[in-house]
Amino acid sequence: MFLTITTTGTPERPATDLGFLLHKHPEKSQAFSTSYGKAHVLYPEAGDGRCTAALLLEVDAVALVRRGKGKGRGGAPDAALAQYVNDRPYAASSLLAVALSSVFSSAMRGVCNARPGLPAQTRPLRIEVPALPARGGPALVRRLFEPLGWAVTAEPVPLDVRFPEWGDSRYVRLVLESEALTVAEALRHLYVLLPVLDDAKHYWVAADEVDKLLRAGEGWLPDHPEQKVITSRYLSRRWSLTREAMERLELVRLAEADDSEVEDIDNAVEAEGETEEKPTPLAVQRRDAIIAALRASGAARVLDLGCGQGQLVQALLKDPAFTEIVGVDVSMRALTIAGRRLKLDRMGERQASRVQLFQSSLAYTDNRLKGYDAAVLSEVVEHLDLPRLPALEYAVFGAARPRTVLVTTPNVEYNVRWESLPAGHVRHGDHRFEWTREEFRTWAAAVAERHGYGVEFVPVGPDDPEVGPPTQMAVFSMRSDVNDEKEAKAA
Repeated sequence: MFLTITTTGTPERPATDLGFLLHKHPEKSQAFSTSYGKAHVLYPEAGDGRCTAALLLEVDAVALVRRGKGKGRGGAPDAALAQYVNDRPYAASSLLAVALSSVFSSAMRGVCNARPGLPAQTRPLRIEVPALPARGGPALVRRLFEPLGWAVTAEPVPLDVRFPEWGDSRYVRLVLESEALTVAEALRHLYVLLPVLDDAKHYWVAADEVDKLLRAGEGWLPDHPEQKVITSRYLSRRWSLTREAMERLELVRLAEADDSEVEDIDNAVEAEGETEEKPTPLAVQRRDAIIAALRASGAARVLDLGCGQGQLVQALLKDPAFTEIVGVDVSMRALTIAGRRLKLDRMGERQASRVQLFQSSLAYTDNRLKGYDAAVLSEVVEHLDLPRLPALEYAVFGAARPRTVLVTTPNVEYNVRWESLPAGHVRHGDHRFEWTREEFRTWAAAVAERHGYGVEFVPVGPDDPEVGPPTQMAVFSMRSDVNDEKEAKAA
């Protein structure tokens, strides 16, 4: 199995920077033992103008069979001869993908301690794989790689050059070229898509494969047009895992909608209603209303569920009344941006003890969310498909059960007040629905009744006498009888 990564450079940005990025020195040839053979990293060429790193994987067919305990690819029983005589040693597959993640683990994460700014730089890249199984042919190869910014050459390998009438094999010679990707992005693309094209794995696919897929697919898989094919094949067509991955990817896609985009219509009022005195953006009014409601509830320990890039967390940190603030989001990218916004790496010890960020999906219960005074769902519910709201409802109101829950969502009736919003359109493309005031009140009242809360409604923004406010907020408070019962059980 063989793969090369080539880049070009200039005296100012030499191509040998590839050695820093891959954490493998161009002047050395290195070998790494694996449970199925040996991986070698070498540099056929290394100069300022052009540098090529090669990964050669020698597969021990006997060791692979023993490791699989008599199972074939994907954990299925295999014929005795096929266990030893197959394309595993020669064609790129999940074996090569695992070797990439093992040998280039730091590079795949975008880490370079010696040159911290280097991993974020895009550079000319050319990746060649001489033999790649492609169940779906060159057309599928292009559909998988081209949306990621690659120029793709996928040449079918004939079954036998002496007998062209036999046609082509299921293998292709793959060449990928790009000017606008980082090395880390390229490695993550290969890690996921090599086994997808092979449509097989050499090891048993367990539940942790979903986490691996989401980590490697961060930033590109949620919006990939072939997401379903990629997810299904990567998880060896195990339906339960595929469904879980698709649900989590959808949450990531929604969560990664930039906060400024989500609020683009909200803030359009500034442009439409410019006066001598600049109006307060609706996003700011919304945060102010949330903070006021939290203060009124007496909450000290607060969850920001679906915290996005941390705007509300940042505002809460300015008020010492909030002693613990937890930002929760399904998107690691959003949490990374939030960490930078909050300057967590430079924050004083006392301030840092008040805040934490962690990844979690609101579609599933999470014991880490229990025991807080209040939870905020600010502009979150409208990003979920309606059939998935019950899962969020149970995770927040049924399992986490904070004393106070604040939910804000757009009021669709107010949309007619914005000339920039075409009739019949929601405020943002990621919104699955937008409720009228009556629809929101009906939903909130039913949730409160099911879980032992009372609920009040607060307008956010100018309260138009005809169509109501632009944002509607529900303040859920746990009923005193339910709270007493809860405390008695805890005692």
